[in-house]
Amino acid sequence: MSAQDLHLLIVDDDERIRVLLQKFLIRNGFLVSAARDAGHARRILSGLDFDLIVLDVMMPGEDGISLTRDLREDSATPILLLTAKGETEDRIAGLEAGADDYMVKPFSFEELAARLRVQERRAAATRPAPARLSAADKSLRAGSRHVHLTDREFSLLALLAAHAGTPLPRGTIFDALWAGESSSENVVDVYIGYLRKKLKPASEFGFEIVTVRHQGFCLEGAAPLR
Repeated sequence: MSAQDLHLLIVDDDERIRVLLQKFLIRNGFLVSAARDAGHARRILSGLDFDLIVLDVMMPGEDGISLTRDLREDSATPILLLTAKGETEDRIAGLEAGADDYMVKPFSFEELAARLRVQERRAAATRPAPARLSAADKSLRAGSRHVHLTDREFSLLALLAAHAGTPLPRGTIFDALWAGESSSENVVDVYIGYLRKKLKPASEFGFEIVTVRHQGFCLEGAAPLR
């Protein structure tokens, strides 16, 4: 992944630093959004995903340490903290809250950009390999994993992948794959169970099949390519 593909969120109440850093990183090929405080950052994060977060520690209201700790409950996005405090205990507090790196103000913008690229390389190394469906041998591959599927399992997974992120009602799936057969719609649940068993752990494939109450089944995450 190049810098041009990276979407960063800068969170800093100092408008001068925020604007200068945003301009510098944009000139260096990053896609950058900015927030003026933790509350603003939360609103942005509720609707967008980011590859990296640059977060000031000392802000009015909720500070960067608290926000980092909260984000770490359900996100692995790399976080680099900025602070005017350089004492060892302050750095330890940030790292223990879940930060991946720490820079003390004033800092070099060039060094910050270099550190951000290091964090992205580390994050990329832990991402699952893209999963691929093979129609030739009815299989799913992701990294070293190679899962053989029956014809029906393959068709079901391909259907869910084609509508990734959108719940498909049980009846819709049944009509697409079992139309004209003397089966009940419960057969859909049976084959969803077969797929989930074969795809454990789901983290290795980058997606999972979830049940959306009153709506149906949905493939969430990176849909397998064909």
